[in-house]
Amino acid sequence: MTISATGFTPLLPSLQATSLNTSVPALMSQSPADPQPGFMERLGDALNGVARAQNTAQASATAYELGETQDLASVMIDQQVASLGFQLSLNVRNKALTAYRDIMNMSV
Repeated sequence: MTISATGFTPLLPSLQATSLNTSVPALMSQSPADPQPGFMERLGDALNGVARAQNTAQASATAYELGETQDLASVMIDQQVASLGFQLSLNVRNKALTAYRDIMNMSV
């Protein structure tokens, strides 16, 4: 079993590569042949990752309850990964709603 971040791990190599020896004009001239995923795609991938973690946790708990596996540690780890992913997505949602409310309450 592997534990990974919810969608942020693929960003690290690209961030490291761009921060080493890349200037701003070079970043602006990326070719359309290799389009980067947009915000909605990344958000969808992260939410799908949380859903997969929750499904994995449910499946491993069911397998333990049915006696198919005896590894309680992996069941608990799966449940913690699912719980942390859900808490992260809930906090992101709450921050987005707070920002939306702040913007809507601004006087123009």
